[in-house]
Amino acid sequence: MTPDPKSQYPQHVAIIMDGNNRWAKARGMPAKSGHRHGAEAAREIVNSCVNRNIQILTLFAFSSENWMRPSKEVQGLMALFLTVLKRKEINQLHKKNVRLRFIGNRTDFSRKLQTNMQEVEELTGNNTGTTVIVAADYGGRWDITNAVRALACKVEQGELRSDSIDLDMVHEHTSISDYPDPDLCIRTGGEHRISNFLLWQFAYTELYFTDCLWPDFDDQQFQLALDDFANRQRRYGGHDQNQGLEDNSA
Repeated sequence: MTPDPKSQYPQHVAIIMDGNNRWAKARGMPAKSGHRHGAEAAREIVNSCVNRNIQILTLFAFSSENWMRPSKEVQGLMALFLTVLKRKEINQLHKKNVRLRFIGNRTDFSRKLQTNMQEVEELTGNNTGTTVIVAADYGGRWDITNAVRALACKVEQGELRSDSIDLDMVHEHTSISDYPDPDLCIRTGGEHRISNFLLWQFAYTELYFTDCLWPDFDDQQFQLALDDFANRQRRYGGHDQNQGLEDNSA
């Protein structure tokens, strides 16, 4: 009996959306055009996840390090955020039962953008379909530091003994502790690194790298990544029962 391909889909997909600038430069376009086309690619992949009933999609939209980019480009990214968060766009996702969440440090974003984020989360908060987590001004080290700081505060206040801190407790204080860790991380654009994204959560995540620039990443490209994932043997630090015990690879 042939297995249902849907049963091989990951529960949680994370994507590092890289290549917007190079895509635009190759076409003689300004950086904002690359980001705009990148937003369209993100919309298509959200729909791809909805159609495949993939439960969670986490998108690395804006890293902590992105503030170091030229101010004009940063302003363009912020303007794009506001465009994407317009009521028409969000209502379309809301009708598809999509829940939207944002993780990261929001304090440096404009008040208008922070308000829009909150409104979107409140509007879609009770939806039960695909959850789309947008990481904005997010960094993996920032996430772990926040978790450690919260635990240290509890120790200082006498609510917690330092020797009682364990892995589960640290995990509970990270940004997406109420969701399972990503099964698959896709990075577009040809780079082979995770760039400070979900460092805690990626302990046993399968990594997939493609040369395809993000604005060109479509449903077909996404399926290639899912097909590759379906052929992986996940061992979570154990060994493949079909191989000898001498294989200690993760």
